Amino acid sequence: MDAEIGDLPEKMAAWVIRPETEGEPNEAFQLEEIETPEPGAFEVIVRVMAAGVNFNNVWAALGQPVSVFGYGDHPEFGHHIGGSDASGIVWKVGDGVTRWKPGDEVVIHCNQASYEDVEVHGLDPMAAPSQRIWGYETTWGSFAQFTKVQAQQLLPKPKNLSWVDASSYGLTYFTAYRMLMTRGNIQAGDNVLIWGAAGGLGVFAVQLCKAAGANAVGIVSSPEKGELVKQLGAVDYIDRNEYAGMMRRGDETPEEEKERFGVTRAFAKRVKEILGDPPDIVFEHVGKATFPTSVFTVKPFGKVIICGATSGYELDFDVRYLWMKQKEIIGSHFANAYECMKANQLMAEGKIRPVLWQTMGFDGVPEAHQMLHENRHLGKIAIMVGAEDQTSGQEEDGPGAITAEVGA
Repeated sequence: MDAEIGDLPEKMAAWVIRPETEGEPNEAFQLEEIETPEPGAFEVIVRVMAAGVNFNNVWAALGQPVSVFGYGDHPEFGHHIGGSDASGIVWKVGDGVTRWKPGDEVVIHCNQASYEDVEVHGLDPMAAPSQRIWGYETTWGSFAQFTKVQAQQLLPKPKNLSWVDASSYGLTYFTAYRMLMTRGNIQAGDNVLIWGAAGGLGVFAVQLCKAAGANAVGIVSSPEKGELVKQLGAVDYIDRNEYAGMMRRGDETPEEEKERFGVTRAFAKRVKEILGDPPDIVFEHVGKATFPTSVFTVKPFGKVIICGATSGYELDFDVRYLWMKQKEIIGSHFANAYECMKANQLMAEGKIRPVLWQTMGFDGVPEAHQMLHENRHLGKIAIMVGAEDQTSGQEEDGPGAITAEVGA
């Protein structure tokens, strides 16, 4: 690409999903040359240097659980360009943009909302009726040479990180930040139980607990992953396979439920042994299989904070342990721009580090999503778009990404 900063080429390369191509990710994503978007008011065009891969665009490819083409801005354009994590260079700005200029190096967060929604100006952009996740509920995501975003989505790229490193953390890290820092109001000395502590959310939850002076116990699926979460700052870990009987299916017989509850009690006892006290906060995103254990294990007046339900969203638990112990269940979803900014500062200061498994070239977009779909991945995957290699873009010495095989 030979375009100069400030001048947009007429066409750009992009991995595009269209309604007629929905299906397996390695077939749904098609490389096309399409018209480069122009920025509207308060919008910015960013030259994408690297992009992070998330499971949301596996859903976009499959058209499941719902097709993306019925909402967001998809009906207007007729195509979907995915990618909800990115680092890049501001290339052109629209009317009204004053904070950013061509040439600025940025990270992009994925929350969009209409400037006209009153919630944006007095409550929280996450409460706005227009709230959308860029690159999933909208098109013009990061799997293209250029992307179009709202100016409020931009954050300064940490100078201690390469383009690849800086593209790999936004969606999961900013989600974990809001869960713990805002919704959980975590304090120094708090005890925190983190499900899936070696997974995409968990590796950041563990680091945030350490940065905040809280004590975390990580629940993992192997001793190797347990050692990773200890490296990231956890007090200790528990291999969930040792307490497999606590996992809730939802169709247990009374005898099976009694047995399951016995294992849950043993698990809660082990958590208390590690932390010295029951957890003040449980970091939840597994859902059906773990939620009854979370409600039982958290201390009286404690908080179960949940942002997802990978094992199922229909939750079945004994509510007596909720109301009689006056516990709280708190929902959380991504983060607003202020929270993203605060979290990004910790990344720039080296107090939080990305955890990256593999980097692929631009031609790897379909295969990367196919790997996620088939569960063949072992951690976060980044895509080099404009970046020439994995280290380009790092301007200052400092800790970069931790390279590791991870998983819940």
